[in-house]
Amino acid sequence: MWDVFSHLPGKIEDGTHGDFADDHYNRFEEDVELMKTLGISVYRFSISWSRIFPTGEDQVNQKGVDFYNNLINALLKKGIEPFITLYHWDLPQSLEDKYGGWLGEKTAEKFVEFADFCFTTYGDRVKYWLTFNEPHSFALHGYQTGFHAPGRCSNRLVCSAGNSSIEPYIVVHNVLRAHAKAVDLYRKRFFPQQKGKIGITLDMSWYEPFDPNNPLDVKAVERAQAWHMAWFSDPVYFGDYPQVMRQRVGSRLPSFTEEEKKLLKGSSDFFGLNHYTTSYVMHVEEPEGEGYFFDRGCYTTHERNGELIGPRGDPVWLYVVPRGMRGVLNWVWERYQHPDIYITENGVSAPRESFLPLEEALEDEFRVNYYKDYLAEVSKAINEDGVKVLGYMAWSLLDNFEWAHGYEKRFGLFYVDYKDNMKRYPKKSALWYKYLINQHNKLHSESLSAN
Repeated sequence: MWDVFSHLPGKIEDGTHGDFADDHYNRFEEDVELMKTLGISVYRFSISWSRIFPTGEDQVNQKGVDFYNNLINALLKKGIEPFITLYHWDLPQSLEDKYGGWLGEKTAEKFVEFADFCFTTYGDRVKYWLTFNEPHSFALHGYQTGFHAPGRCSNRLVCSAGNSSIEPYIVVHNVLRAHAKAVDLYRKRFFPQQKGKIGITLDMSWYEPFDPNNPLDVKAVERAQAWHMAWFSDPVYFGDYPQVMRQRVGSRLPSFTEEEKKLLKGSSDFFGLNHYTTSYVMHVEEPEGEGYFFDRGCYTTHERNGELIGPRGDPVWLYVVPRGMRGVLNWVWERYQHPDIYITENGVSAPRESFLPLEEALEDEFRVNYYKDYLAEVSKAINEDGVKVLGYMAWSLLDNFEWAHGYEKRFGLFYVDYKDNMKRYPKKSALWYKYLINQHNKLHSESLSAN
């Protein structure tokens, strides 16, 4: 549906579309070689549902199946572990047209069928699975603000259809049902032979009270955390939505059956975490709007007393606040009784990188410093707080089509020259990342030798 959405006038900031993106389909061998030069041990990627089932169901596209087989084999040949996401926002348009997309329960059933096919086809070589990537993002921006596909919301100046007060909650409910059933399927039918791990990856900004001395702002932080993360992670770990959401959303928040609660509780072998930025939160007595922003009763900002919370990256939402990484890791660690954590996304788009000459863009000291400082906080969480972080994945290997931002916002370790045959160039951050991995491997090797 993003193919359709990105061709609608005004939906993508720079007026582009995702038809070719980085042309990874035709250049995957070159890109796997780039991974090898960095020394990375794991590559997280998503399987496009539409590439396997163009209509979302029934007839299989063999070229799509072959592509992922070839990619997985190429990764393994280079000693790189595939870490696969089954759904990264790319719903087949026909399921949107036929069943109402994630507003319909039928789409959840079709997702489980798609997952079944992937486990059957690739599970002999894949040991790490994620059902969904950031359901918060596609529920909020697909059905509350309308900024992402399928572009539904209550504001008729932005969206031709939608109801922001109820649709995000329905969508999440169906997504969580699909997740739980796919995990149950994997554990019962595939795990005994394949011995893999399966989970879901969720995103959360870190939140701090605008006024730490105001109890209402402190309480508002808890609501911001609930609507951003616990909306999804509480059902996955505890079997149901947070109580504060039940109280404030009321009957608009769907209910799980007892059987669904049992399937959901514990339906992740690890905690997949995406984190980028931090915001201040203040209590709002009578918030404007409806749905998500009204229900949580708080306002987020990146400025206090005339000072920004941290340097701003290229997107308006991304501010560099390294302490937030440690905060989120500890919040997850304590709330969910010490789960294994994989950081599945973390990165930054450097200011105005797309408008710099190539030579200047490659000197991305801004991104180097971001990774240094955020990884230092990961280290503190591990070594000082005891948090069990088992993996870290930078976002992203390449500059990419960044959804509604288009191509102007660059997150890659490698620069993609869209004006010159999509040539890849290592940025300073890629060279630094390679050095970091080498040093890590050296220390690990010395530790093993010493023991």
